[in-house]
Parts: sequence; structure tokens; C-alpha cells
Amino acid sequence: MKTEKSNSIPRATAKRLSLYYRIFKRFNSENIEKANSKQIAEAIGIDSATVRRDFSYFGELGRRGFGYDVKKLMNFFANLLNDNSITNVMIVGVGNMGRALLHYRFHERNKMKIVMAFDTDDYSDVGTTTNDGIPIYGISQIKEKVQEGNVKTAILTVPSVKAQEVASILVDAGIKGILCFSPVHLSVPKDVVVQYVDLTSELQTLLYFMRKDDE
Repeated sequence: MKTEKSNSIPRATAKRLSLYYRIFKRFNSENIEKANSKQIAEAIGIDSATVRRDFSYFGELGRRGFGYDVKKLMNFFANLLNDNSITNVMIVGVGNMGRALLHYRFHERNKMKIVMAFDTDDYSDVGTTTNDGIPIYGISQIKEKVQEGNVKTAILTVPSVKAQEVASILVDAGIKGILCFSPVHLSVPKDVVVQYVDLTSELQTLLYFMRKDDE
């Protein structure tokens, strides 16, 4: 998985932000008030020096020798990840992957909500709603529905040959962030963020390390 768009913090650190948030939420649910870098590192599976280095990009998040205030850091990462308000998300491509994501309950874990889905205008389910009440529209309605639903984020699960064409439609409709499951590079304006999820590549990487461990 990779993200296109440089930030003020290293990409590796940015990818761990949601993990830190998840850990502090767990600690808070377990009534743990303070946690040191070693506890945090063990919970994530990294070393404590990495935790301290990551946190250093955000100033003084804790006091040396006193650990980190769990509730304070939970709220800090919630704000950082914009998890204090609902983020509306749309899915484009209601094939096997798209349908699986439609049934994934993002809102039960974070404040992200799938509010609409799109496929080709002649797709059989266009004009219907899922069991969770998510409407499925034809792709020709994207611009109209995106503006009505105040959606800025899209999950793209279309065939690779259609990915760029659909991405251009999304950009024209006002989408500013795309999570792309198609293994192709998308050409988008600089103010649009694209993150890629290549499941085949991730599985091949897993198998490589499994074979290395067996050697």
C-alpha cells in the first residue's frame, strides 16, 4: 500500500497514525491511564525508538519518565485523523470487491460511512439499495449525487482498464481523495490524494517472506 502526496512527516510514520489511534482507544477501553513507549511498541509490533521518533514529529506528546496520557493521546490522534466527525465515502464499482466493502461496517470502528455506490448505468442493481440502505446509482449521476451528499472521498474498485476514466470523472465531480484497488497508476491533479491497495502485491510479499523463513 502506498500514498501519493508528500506530507511534513515521513510516509512510514503517516501509515502508523491509525495504528496508534487504535491502540490508544484500546488502552482507554481497558481503563489504562498511562502508557510508555515500550507498551505502545509491543502492542503494534515495532520498537520503542520508532514510537518515540514518530511522536517527536508532533512536539511534546508526553513527559520523559511519566509516559503518555492515554485519553489525551487518543483524542489527539482522533483530531489528527479527523475521527471526531462523520466522513462520507462513496464506492465506485459494485463487483465482488465493491460489494464486500459495502457490507464492511466502517462506522462501527471509525467515523467513516459509506453513503452511496455507483456502477455502470446498465448495471442490474442501479436504482436499488443495499440491506443497509445504501443507494446504488448509475455512473452518469456521480457529479449530481456527490454534490448532494457532500462526499469528498471515493473507493475505486473498477477494472484496471476503466480506472483512469472513472478517476477523471471523480475528480471532475469534486472528489479529493481516492482509495484505488486497481493496480494502475492514476493521473490526477496535485490537490487530489490517491492511495493504492494492491492485494496481489501484498500477498506476493507475504509469500516471499514465508519462503525466506523456511530457508
